[in-house]
Amino acid sequence: MAHHGTSTDSSHTTPPLKLALRERPGRWLDGYDPEDHQQWAAQGQGIARTNLRWSIFAEFLGFAVWQLWAITVVFLPRAGFEFSDSQLFWLISMPSLVGATLRIPYTFMVGRFGGRNWTIASALLLLIPSVGLALAVANPATPFWLMLLIAATAGFGGGNFASSMANITYFYPAREKGYALGLNAAGGNLGAGIAQLVVPLVITIGGAAALNLPMAGWFWVPFIILAAWGAWKYMHNISDAKGDVVGSLAATKEPHFWIMSFLYIGTFGSFIGFAGVFPKLIADTFPQFSTFHVGATSLTLAFLGPIVGSLARPYGGKLADRFQGARITVYSFAGMGFLALAVVLTLPLRSFWLFLMLFLALFVCAGVGNGSTYRMIPTIYRIRGEVAQSERSAAQEGGPGVVSTARKASAALGLISAVGAYGGFLIPQVLSASKSATGGYEVAFYGFVAFYAVALVVTWAFYLRPGTAMAREHV
Repeated sequence: MAHHGTSTDSSHTTPPLKLALRERPGRWLDGYDPEDHQQWAAQGQGIARTNLRWSIFAEFLGFAVWQLWAITVVFLPRAGFEFSDSQLFWLISMPSLVGATLRIPYTFMVGRFGGRNWTIASALLLLIPSVGLALAVANPATPFWLMLLIAATAGFGGGNFASSMANITYFYPAREKGYALGLNAAGGNLGAGIAQLVVPLVITIGGAAALNLPMAGWFWVPFIILAAWGAWKYMHNISDAKGDVVGSLAATKEPHFWIMSFLYIGTFGSFIGFAGVFPKLIADTFPQFSTFHVGATSLTLAFLGPIVGSLARPYGGKLADRFQGARITVYSFAGMGFLALAVVLTLPLRSFWLFLMLFLALFVCAGVGNGSTYRMIPTIYRIRGEVAQSERSAAQEGGPGVVSTARKASAALGLISAVGAYGGFLIPQVLSASKSATGGYEVAFYGFVAFYAVALVVTWAFYLRPGTAMAREHV
């Protein structure tokens, strides 16, 4: 009887142990399991939403700081800086080069330090480019090499995307990951547009003629401190979140990793690249429309581009869910190619409003493509995993050295976002080369049209061509 009673007690106490959720000092969560419906309903959902809100805020600031130089360089000549066009394009593109590179190590920081801890640290790192910019632009005698070094530190903001996405994926169940990650990505992307809206306003608060360029950096400091405080106060570290180096290495061995990286350069790379150069393109092509007076301050309509592109991203994911990701991606590249060509062909009309409308449509297509390409990645890895499993013998299945499909797909999402971000460096440099060689941007845009045509063909050949496994599975 005593033995029977012990056995019964043990069987009753096992489930509660599995469901137990405990918070340790440092806001570490043990036993957090979003797939546990009971825990999710009781505590998990509230925890996840709180962490998502502060994650979005911190990532939003990351994108804002990442894009500060894109709008600031437009005002450098008025502030007395005598830099060449090539140097200005380097100031625009250097943050993207550094940010894209930082996304690779940032992907593993959540597992190494904890999501809350790394959000605090990565937010505080944004003080370096913000304060650095404020100090540098206060003196027109600041040498170019120092300006470029400070611009490079803005790459801290670009790296935030990878760690933020990696962190939030641990908080949500599979059935809600797509929506949560979409909100996190879109909320962050909006920072690029808001920075371009805010900077012209705050640097001309004393009147459009009185340029207070250091405010482009100082303005963000209190918000950065607030984001770090909010992460410290309200966010959590999940003890089960681990950086997956093995999964990342396995993901890069898949040929489709490189194909999707190429396509993501075309979609997200176009978004972040054009977001960076749009203010300068407007200033160079239509100088009379580069700024508009709003009372005593000024603004540039360049901010509309990254705003509409960010808002279009979640719809790209929804359209991909409904109509097939590869198909939406093909339509996106077709639209981007057509619109890039239309921009060039209509320039002789000297119509700013037509130029603006075409570019906003281009941003929308890039945003939709961001969502659809990102949606394709897990499906591709699932299909490849099924094929690989069918090719392995029963004795080998699940054996040592086999990395799960879920691990590879998760790692691929972070790494492909890093490769795609290099488009933010390439597009300004291609435009700079075009202007240096020909005196205009037309050649660069013809090159973009050719790239989008190639990307469209690649998408069709690998993911839509009849008879292929990817087409049958409706990637």
